[in-house]
Amino acid sequence: MSTMSDLPGGGPQLNVFGEPLAPCSGGQGAPRTGFYRTGCCETGPDDLGSHTVCAVMSAEFLEFSKARGNDLSTPRPEYGFPGLKPGDRWCLCAPRWQEAFVAGHAPQVVLAASHYGALQYARLDDLRQFAVQG
Repeated sequence: MSTMSDLPGGGPQLNVFGEPLAPCSGGQGAPRTGFYRTGCCETGPDDLGSHTVCAVMSAEFLEFSKARGNDLSTPRPEYGFPGLKPGDRWCLCAPRWQEAFVAGHAPQVVLAASHYGALQYARLDDLRQFAVQG
């Protein structure tokens, strides 16, 4: 887990409860997520998309995202991206999660691994409706 001093831009890396941010992805063979590819949904000034929601991928959400022009399921080896499948955890852009929520396609989220910056785009009560244990 990263600390506030070892990421570009510094600043505390806290979850939506104001506690230290838990890892989103990890484990053998799991894709490394996060804007900084640390496995955590850390953010900083260069993260214009706000990759702050730790989401559990579902087939429904992956199709929704693909239909919106963001294909997360197709591998892109030139970018080191393995492609996601249902059950994978990934740091989503908070505005995309909110868009999926409004459209009725929001994936489940791991609140302890979701950065407090997500609350600029999504309400905690809405995120809680889709919470799973980390």
